[in-house]
Formats: sequence, structure tokens, C-alpha cells
Amino acid sequence: MGAFLKRWRWAVLLLAALAGGLLFAFWPQPLLVDAAPVIRGPMLVGITDDGITRVRRLHIVSAPITGYLEPIMLESGDTVARGRLITHMHGLPSRPMDPNSQRQARAALAAARANADGAGAALAQAERDRTRAEALAKRGFMARAQLEAVRTRAATAAAALAQGQAEIERLRAQLADPTGAAGRAEVPVRSSASGTVLSVLRQGDSIVPEGTELISIGNPADIEVVVDLLSRDAVRVQPGARVEFSQWGGDTPLIGAVQRIEPLGRLKVSALGIEEQRVNLIIGFAAGAAGQAARLGHGFQLEATVVLWQAPAVLRVPIGALFRGNDGGWRVFVIDAGRARARAVQIGHINDEYGEALAGLAAGEKLVLNPGSQIAEGTRVRPR
Repeated sequence: MGAFLKRWRWAVLLLAALAGGLLFAFWPQPLLVDAAPVIRGPMLVGITDDGITRVRRLHIVSAPITGYLEPIMLESGDTVARGRLITHMHGLPSRPMDPNSQRQARAALAAARANADGAGAALAQAERDRTRAEALAKRGFMARAQLEAVRTRAATAAAALAQGQAEIERLRAQLADPTGAAGRAEVPVRSSASGTVLSVLRQGDSIVPEGTELISIGNPADIEVVVDLLSRDAVRVQPGARVEFSQWGGDTPLIGAVQRIEPLGRLKVSALGIEEQRVNLIIGFAAGAAGQAARLGHGFQLEATVVLWQAPAVLRVPIGALFRGNDGGWRVFVIDAGRARARAVQIGHINDEYGEALAGLAAGEKLVLNPGSQIAEGTRVRPR
């Protein structure tokens, strides 16, 4: 035997090395996985949506008449007092009358006067008929319906006379100003409130219709936030709820509170073309956030999270480690001695990052994140 080993020792060693190499090559290797520990920490559950800041009391100065608007010399950021002169407007001139139009107006005036005289005579006769009818009705010699008809004729005659007199006044005014210069009367435009000019909506040197918005005035330091939520989310919110503002441009979140929930919902079509019922939440800034909030202005965008539940220290499970079992309950894969072990867990509150572990886990245990179909009970795994 010794001679045999001595003669074939190199062949035996070669075969042993080859067998060891094959065993090493085909030995199951641990599956590389992403892992995260179960830790205790603060957790928050809320509703997040975009919000827009607005001045609480926004005043709009509008054109009081239809006419020519002079240039507005104010700029955004200027301070104005209530009643300050902003600019002037001039009424549009009436259409000038040529000689032929004047002759037609004089003829129309003469006809209107004649019609008014006739209406006056008809009214006088109707009044006399009414007086006689009322006397007969008191004595019982006229029916009620006949009396009402007489009174109606008297009222109709009075209206016809008033209409004729108004037409006379209109024609007189037209003939008194044949060039239309009276329509160019200057009308001052004044500030309706004290505050800061937020925007100049029209620059002037143009003809604008009555009611055109010219400038907006408000107090930039006195702002609130409007967040439009889905109606089914809005019913979960209570006035006074804490709100955290992020993505507003600062390094730290701003804090606020829900002041009121508007009772009227409105239809809004989303970017995907889906019809949604939206409700406005009006949110005010907390006293401690007033300094930083002063950097915002009217119409600034930010992200608001309305807090529905919050805890300072809970056992947190990364949301990526959770999956549903065959019974519909929550499961995780715990890494135990290099192998994945499926475990049922009880989860409470859930947000976009974590789930609240109520039972089944302990702090410090490592979990497999985003387990795929290759992970099963007992699979050898190694965290990356």
C-alpha cells in the first residue's frame, strides 16, 4: 500500500485538488441582499400635498369707469396709505354729432315734447276717471275688477309721461354737448386700503373697461397657506392639527396649524385627467416660525404635511422590508446566522418610510429589504 501511495501520490494529490476546486465552485453561495436594522425612533403619519401662500387680506383696486387709464407710477413693494391717489382715468368721449345728427336730434326732441304733452293729457284724464271710479265703488255702483282696471290705466299713463320726460332730458343733454367733450371728465383712482403694493396689474396708457384690476395691495408679513386636499383626506383633519412645511427654500421645516377647513368642495381635474373633489385647508404659521415665514410672499409654493399621528420613539420597520403573507398578514425576513427566516409581525401605523412594529420584532434585528422571489425560508444571505 505504501508503495502504491508513493508511486501515485502526485496523481492522488491532483485528484484531491480537482475535487476540492469543483466542490468550492459548486458550493451554494450566500445571496447578496440589502439589509436594514430595526431601530427605535420618532415616527409621523400625515397627509402631504402642495400649498400656496396668500396674504390674509388682499385688496384689489379696480377701474371705477370705462375709459382711458393714465400711467400708474407705483411699483411692487411700494407702501401706500388708504385714500392715496394712484392715477387718473378719463371717461370715453361721446360720439360727436355732425350737423345732420343735430337736426335729427332737434326733431326727435320736438316729437318727444309732443309725446310728453299727450302723455300728460292722458294722465290727467286717467286721474279723473280714477277719482270718479273710486267714488262709485264706495257707493257700491262699480265692481272691484272695473276699479282695478281704471287704476291700472292711470298708472300706465303716469309711466308713459315719466318715460317721455326722460327722453326729453337725454336729447337736451346730447344737444348741449354736440362735441362729446363732457364725457372726458377726469376721475381719480385711489387706494382702497393701507399696505404694500404686491403687484401692478395694468401699467396704464390704455383704455380699460370698468372693473379692470389695476393693483393689488396687502401685508406680505400677514400670510397664510392654502392646501387643497382630496375631500376624503380632508375629513380626517381636525382644526388645530400640527402642520410641517418643507420644500419652501429654507434648511429647516416651518411649523403651522390648521385654522379652518372650508365646507365647500369643488371639482378639479388632475394632470392625468382624473376628476377629483378638492377641499381647501387654511393653515397659519406658528409664532416661532413667523421670522422665517416673513421670507415668503404672496403666491409662494411649499409642501405641507398635516400630522394625523406622531410618536417620539417607536420600533420602526423599514417599509421596504414588509410584505404580505398567504394569510394576508404582514411578514418580514429576519437575517439569523446568515439565513433568511420568515417571521410574522404586527404592524400599527404606516407612513412612506416606516411601519410601527407592535409585536414580532426586537430592536437591532436586521431585515432583508425588498425581498425578491429568490428569497425563501432558510435561504443563505449576506448583506451587501
